[in-house]
Amino acid sequence: MRPAMTPRPAILALLVLAAPAGAQPRLTEAAVRGFVGRQEAAWNARDVRAWAASFTPDAVFVDQARNSNGGVTSNGTSTLAQATAQARRYFARTRFQETSVVDAVVIAPDGRSAQVTGHAVTRLEATPARPARTLCAETAQTVVLAKGRLLSKGQTDTGVRCPR
Repeated sequence: MRPAMTPRPAILALLVLAAPAGAQPRLTEAAVRGFVGRQEAAWNARDVRAWAASFTPDAVFVDQARNSNGGVTSNGTSTLAQATAQARRYFARTRFQETSVVDAVVIAPDGRSAQVTGHAVTRLEATPARPARTLCAETAQTVVLAKGRLLSKGQTDTGVRCPR
């Protein structure tokens, strides 16, 4: 679980950019975790603009599911524009709360990108047409340092059976 207080973006930016004179800025694990926390906060606030702004223009979103024999079944891919339109529709018709956990942050040797893996639990409220349900997914994304900002190259969500 994330700590109760998330560091402010300005402090995180200083951590990322704090490097000796002449050195290239490097990602830190704290900065990457803070970035993922801000993505989750934007998603749960249904703030599509803030959520979409956390991605590079060429971001790719992959939706897939783990099948009964352990393999993966693709449900499709989306561009940032497509994912943003899908998010708007989802936010308009669905009441939910998502909790994300970062399981691992692996920073590249050059300090300019990181692989982030985790998992998410989404609780959907009941509607007249559907009972309340819980969805679980494994998540993966690449975070990059671009012009002093942390951005994601997209995200892969793999739907999995929720633990009991």
